[in-house]
Amino acid sequence: MYQTFKFLPLVAAVALVACGGDKSSDACGKLDAGQVCVKIGHGAPRTGGIAHLGKDNENGAQLAVNEINAKGGIKVGDKVVKLALVGEDDAADPKQGPVVAQKLLDAGVVGVVGHLTSGVTIPASAVYAKAGVVEISPSSTNPDYTLKGEKTPKGSVSTYRMVATDAMQGPAMGRFMLNKGAKTVAILDDSTQYGKGLADQVEKTLKDGGVQVVAHEASTATTTDFKAILTKIKGMNPDYLFWGGMDDTAASLVKQMKELGMTTKLASADGPCTKKFIDLAGDAGEGVVCSQAGMPLSKMAKGAQYNANYEKTFVGQKVQIYSPFAYDAVYALAEAMKIAGSTEREAIAAAMPKVNFSGLTGQVAFDEKGDIKGGAISIFQVINKNLEVIDIIK
Repeated sequence: MYQTFKFLPLVAAVALVACGGDKSSDACGKLDAGQVCVKIGHGAPRTGGIAHLGKDNENGAQLAVNEINAKGGIKVGDKVVKLALVGEDDAADPKQGPVVAQKLLDAGVVGVVGHLTSGVTIPASAVYAKAGVVEISPSSTNPDYTLKGEKTPKGSVSTYRMVATDAMQGPAMGRFMLNKGAKTVAILDDSTQYGKGLADQVEKTLKDGGVQVVAHEASTATTTDFKAILTKIKGMNPDYLFWGGMDDTAASLVKQMKELGMTTKLASADGPCTKKFIDLAGDAGEGVVCSQAGMPLSKMAKGAQYNANYEKTFVGQKVQIYSPFAYDAVYALAEAMKIAGSTEREAIAAAMPKVNFSGLTGQVAFDEKGDIKGGAISIFQVINKNLEVIDIIK
């Protein structure tokens, strides 16, 4: 278990320089005798349409790193370890996953928090595994990430995630529409591993429940003009349109639904379940239903304290979705170091199955595949331009 912790303000900017194992490093701040600086990697988009989500995760990881350092570091064997976060931009591009992974490995990281999207996390995972490095995603929900069974050269599981998978999230949203009396549903996804995987789970649940899926259309992650697809769907007049994709594109989608005079309700999952979606969608976003893979910040025991510290530290920024899970992912790596009594990559990987502590997001422990135990799905509705919790499924 971790000791009870207090949230402390950020004391340094995100470090982008190598410092693992150094006796002194600007990235970790001033090091006393017996202290060493160890690097943790973070991969997520810093550019592109969902850069705000990547930055949100990075902010959460940075808060944890700075909190640990401000308390003097962690005792690992006979060393006192302070941490530095090494961040890289993957642009939410699957092709950049392995490239960014190699950059982080070359920088000497001993563990990685990331990536944001399943489409990047999955191809990056093989690179980390080969190097004996644990990858903990705060937000990748495609079940294939852990089902692939990536292992280090010494046989330890290398893929972990902090949230429930789409095998839970997709059916939860499908059942929500069923319970609301939906008879017909259209589905549209962005053709990514995340979006299509989620949409397929929703479609199966709906069909198993006797709902008629009148269409399953595909766009791309960068599509902004949906009018041709929406005109086709409007003619079918389904009760719901389910969107498998992200918030920037969802905002364009729902605004065009309103422009076309559609009465069909929009439902989605965690991609658009953000404050950014509400800002972009404006009045058109009212009533949209979405989900998040995990407990909402408002229901976390120390969620209000975390939120206040986040907004004080990152002035002008709001918690989007998964930064609390990135925060706890750093603590999971720190706990594994303590259990292992080592900062060696393979030692950390071998210790991960023993990690079990009370974190910000709840109890943090993993099953044999690397999935979080006891994951929850929270369902929200946009009401008066706020995300309001309407159900929590465990």
